[in-house]
Amino acid sequence: MSETTHVRIRKFNTKETYPEQNLDNDLCQAVVANGVVYLRGQIGQDLETRESVGIGDVTAQTEQAMYNIKMLLEEAGSKLEDIVKVTIYIIDPRYREDVYRTVGKWLKGVYPVSTGIVVQALARPEWLVEIDATAVIPEVK
Repeated sequence: MSETTHVRIRKFNTKETYPEQNLDNDLCQAVVANGVVYLRGQIGQDLETRESVGIGDVTAQTEQAMYNIKMLLEEAGSKLEDIVKVTIYIIDPRYREDVYRTVGKWLKGVYPVSTGIVVQALARPEWLVEIDATAVIPEVK
């Protein structure tokens, strides 16, 4: 039986991230396993400061989420061009065009599979969009 190695990137605990909520979960922003990068859903939040950005502006939040995705993929040894699947959560169907236009700009020529879901709410009331992605780490030739 072969051993699987998991690399966990940017570990955190939810009691620090959501101090207003009674949570205590050990999570991370990305897991690399068997050449695949699994990202946590990204929102309009600066990963360094944990501050929400673009409050009230779905395009600005989408830009921040995609910036976070790019940064996390690079930390994991991958890149935007290696994304194979994205799931986009929006809290209002009227945001769809702005969100998809912004994501499309970041993923031009990538052609991932995509799922879009309208949800009632996200973890914080100021968040309007959340994007998670799965990518591969390219083989070195």
